[in-house]
Amino acid sequence: MLAGYLHNQFLVAMPSLADPNFAQTVTLICEHNARGALGIVLNRPLSMRLGDVFEQLDLPQHGQSRADQRILRGGPVQGDRGFVLHVPDGEWDSTLKVSDTLHVTTSRDILVAMAGGQGPRQTVMALGYAGWEAGQLEDEIRSNAWLNVPADDSSIIFDVPFEQRWHAAARLLGVDLGRISASAGHA
Repeated sequence: MLAGYLHNQFLVAMPSLADPNFAQTVTLICEHNARGALGIVLNRPLSMRLGDVFEQLDLPQHGQSRADQRILRGGPVQGDRGFVLHVPDGEWDSTLKVSDTLHVTTSRDILVAMAGGQGPRQTVMALGYAGWEAGQLEDEIRSNAWLNVPADDSSIIFDVPFEQRWHAAARLLGVDLGRISASAGHA
């Protein structure tokens, strides 16, 4: 068993991870405990935009700035469920505190605020999530599927272009993914 839990960590897929849901991804672990883990994949943008979500929910929009924001495919579980990663700003009906500087909200009220030109100043929305049963994530890490690093650098979530996030998260550990072999071994 790994010491502690991986709450508020980036999982960086190793080059050998072939699962099409997670190959070359960086995933934020929002919750991890004895029952399992929940994460949001941060570098799989969909063609859908936030404005499309507002339209589907019949939310009146104020301005275009948020409407053009790309939506992420947060993972293979419940692809119709929305998750808004955001800086702490406002009170929402259903929010999980990931850290002092990052929250995830699943309630409609944050989308209403965002469509109206309000809400948190930094947001990323994902549809779906990545989930692991008890002990599953720890087993995957032991089998060299993932690297993990504290998610202290929120620029990876809010500022780094999607196609650069996988490498940027690995660099937090001083790792150049281009220099890692796709085959793993254990000593």
